[in-house]
Amino acid sequence: MSVRAPVTRSLAAFVSGFSPSSLPDEVMAYTRQLARDGIGVLCAATHESVTAAQGICGFAEEIAGPGPCTLIGRNRKVDPLSAVLANGTLGYAADFEPHHPEAILHPVAVMVPTALALSEAHGRTGTDALAAVALGCEVTYRVSMAMNPRELYDRGFHPSAIAGSFGAAAAAAFLLGLDEEQTVRALGLAGLQTSGLLAWQDDPREDARPFQMGLAARNGVMSAMLARRGFGAPDRIFDGGHTVLNAYSGVADPAPLTLNLGTAWDGVMELAIKPYASVSFLHPALDALVGLLDEHALTSGQIEKISLRFAEAGAHCVDDNPLKGHSAQYILPVRAAMGRLSFLDLFIDRRESEPEVARLAASAEVIRDTGAFNDAFPDFYMGEVILALTDGRTLSATSQVARGYPEQPLSREELDRKFEEVTSAVCSRSRRRSLADACETLIDAPDVDALMSVLAQAPDA
Repeated sequence: MSVRAPVTRSLAAFVSGFSPSSLPDEVMAYTRQLARDGIGVLCAATHESVTAAQGICGFAEEIAGPGPCTLIGRNRKVDPLSAVLANGTLGYAADFEPHHPEAILHPVAVMVPTALALSEAHGRTGTDALAAVALGCEVTYRVSMAMNPRELYDRGFHPSAIAGSFGAAAAAAFLLGLDEEQTVRALGLAGLQTSGLLAWQDDPREDARPFQMGLAARNGVMSAMLARRGFGAPDRIFDGGHTVLNAYSGVADPAPLTLNLGTAWDGVMELAIKPYASVSFLHPALDALVGLLDEHALTSGQIEKISLRFAEAGAHCVDDNPLKGHSAQYILPVRAAMGRLSFLDLFIDRRESEPEVARLAASAEVIRDTGAFNDAFPDFYMGEVILALTDGRTLSATSQVARGYPEQPLSREELDRKFEEVTSAVCSRSRRRSLADACETLIDAPDVDALMSVLAQAPDA
């Protein structure tokens, strides 16, 4: 291995030598579940209320060149870069996609659109597309851990976007058949294009948030496409000179990039499937809230005030955030008052139409913890929900691992129910069946055309 760039070269060699047979059976099996969940959420994001999807897809329709890649929900084929920019934005728009708690990532939102677009463009099999998803998720995870996700958050960077560019580049390098030298350049070009600020939290429309996943997908794919053409690039992006690790982090450690590479697949196997459409930081708290409501048979009218104790290190993301999906003062009252939480609640303000949601939202608070909760973050998104009741009682519950985590996986029935729920917002019954069948049979499909033909269709619910 090159003395000049041992880390970069090792990662490039792994990516260029990767094949679907490199994946252990359990990794491929879980990737299929993750991809199905991500595809359902991706389809749901074509709903007319999801402004980011409407905006980015309309933009792509206006500026995109003709090409082989489906623009999801628009019945149109466009060039690969426009497709992954738009579809990648859709992947994160509903905030209901799988995530990696420890690495604070949403890699499936980037990798599924990347894999589907390039598989469609280059006639790759369904197995290849799924393998690309797994590879991209793993590389994204390793980059985030090397940079240190908590450090990225502290500096105002979004790990999903920063690390996601490298994951998309890796997935694209595999699907485009890049050799080791080309993959080194693809990683270098991805490093030059990394971007993603948490400043999206100041966009109450929630357009800027998912846009960053579209950028990660586009930048990674562009990097691989340019590298394939022989375009020059830094050849030691993780090793020396102005490394990308040191650019984004003061505590970077390159070891996670190559430790047990090819044998450990924590970037896939530790992904959690969301049971709630909201920022994942709030999922343990939502489990705690639901537990209290069910255990004590509470109605929202019995609740005077909702408090959430959460880690100081992550509280800025959930404490009265202008984004509804990231605001504890919105999400917890919606679940308590309405008895459910829909991805559409992120785009339709229930405080304006539901007096009970507005009442509870006005009372809700976040208590910023600097002790045990803060120490556990980001390995655990511990949340303590405290309910002050109108009869004078105070009830509380704490959760550190939410349903949907690998430690507490959702059942097949729950996964099916979620897929049905999100797709029913945009798909007729027959189209939902076609989409479910295409996802189930993707592993054996000679190409991704059947799946893309369903995803191409405009909402018809």
